[in-house]
Amino acid sequence: MNVKMTRRHFIGTAAVAGAGMNLHFSSVANAAECGSTVSATAKPVLLGGKPVRTKGFQSWPVVSEHDETSIQEVVHSGRWYRGKSVEEFEEAYAKLNDAKYCLATSSGTSALYASLGGLGVGPGDEVIVPPYTFVATVNVVLLNYAMPVFVDSDRETFLMDPKKLESAITPRTAAIIPVHIGGAAADMDNILAIAKKHNVPVIEDACQAHLGQWRERNLGTLGTTGCFSFQISKNLGSGEGGAVLTNDESMANKCFAFHNNCRKRKTASYNFTYEGGRATNIRMTEFQGALLLSQMRGLEQRAKTRHENGKYLTGMLREIPGIVPARMYDGCTRNAYHLYMFRYQPEKFSNLPRQKFMKALSAEGIPCSGGYGPLNKASFIKNALNARPYVKVYGKDTIAKWDDDNRCPENDKLCEEAVWFTQNMLLGPRSDMDEIAEAVRKIKKHAEILVKS
Repeated sequence: MNVKMTRRHFIGTAAVAGAGMNLHFSSVANAAECGSTVSATAKPVLLGGKPVRTKGFQSWPVVSEHDETSIQEVVHSGRWYRGKSVEEFEEAYAKLNDAKYCLATSSGTSALYASLGGLGVGPGDEVIVPPYTFVATVNVVLLNYAMPVFVDSDRETFLMDPKKLESAITPRTAAIIPVHIGGAAADMDNILAIAKKHNVPVIEDACQAHLGQWRERNLGTLGTTGCFSFQISKNLGSGEGGAVLTNDESMANKCFAFHNNCRKRKTASYNFTYEGGRATNIRMTEFQGALLLSQMRGLEQRAKTRHENGKYLTGMLREIPGIVPARMYDGCTRNAYHLYMFRYQPEKFSNLPRQKFMKALSAEGIPCSGGYGPLNKASFIKNALNARPYVKVYGKDTIAKWDDDNRCPENDKLCEEAVWFTQNMLLGPRSDMDEIAEAVRKIKKHAEILVKS
């Protein structure tokens, strides 16, 4: 996938820049307190000026003594495999999200994989996905030898366009995977209505959407399953890890068996029977479970802070011509803001190229990324589809016309316009948001000179 800087590398870079900072949730602070030294009228750094921001943002992850104690307890227990800590986390995470069942897995990818496994998705099936997402959303489809079918993006929201969904459904459609990218909710009213009409299961990819909400219901609890990632950059992290939420007991049991080599839930290590069909081992370890239980402290407060800061930042950035913050659907009652996303329009910045805009913004102390490339055009997908198993199942003619059938022109444009900030940048005081906006205004004011420099 063509990504100039991956999300994981980007958040690491932004976090390192802010290493040593403590969480500070005050709503007001003057510019001097936050390291700002210049105004938007001064020269940009790329033209010899001083940066707007001279210190980094909140470091990530936020580590406490309780985290260390939790891991030490697991080490000394000698029970390092899936056990008490994982089960306690499953119970706590289900309760937090008002879901009946939670299955902890080894990663967000494996949570998606277990969901498709629980549905029995396989060769000959089609799975609908958006093109603006992390590669794992598609990789799990390919792992099941199902056919990925892309539905174009709504460029204003960065999310799957529900108006284009129904036409993509065929008798072979086995699942729809809407992705709550960046932590903003996909249009679940329309997606669920279309899915219900055609009797197609919905797997919510909520890997970036911890505590995000649709009409005050937590994301990941509206579909057949909801999948989460706890990779280190995520708003709740344990290095690696994942979870499946569901309110369907049968689905919970099927996903559990799939993730645990066909073993039933709640059975002793040497007292079990096998159930289900094909399966694998994608269990969470006790280390991850213990760390997640510890990291859940402060999770709600951080979610509120991101949402409030994101809303405040949007209010400022939307006033700058050429900066278009991602629009939220009306039903999105809380954005998790794993990413703060906006579209950059160079024609309103004297045709300053996006790459140079991002370079100038980073030089001002505001790290940023261009985000994802068009996933439907990624070479690994074509390589997979042209491999022997796919050709054998779907035939050469189907494979040959896959590109034409999966064009996403709106997403192509989105990938040329997108700019990201990461979630840790929204965890500081409100004045941090003032500095971000100040840096953008500064670049815009000098854009014509920057184009020539």
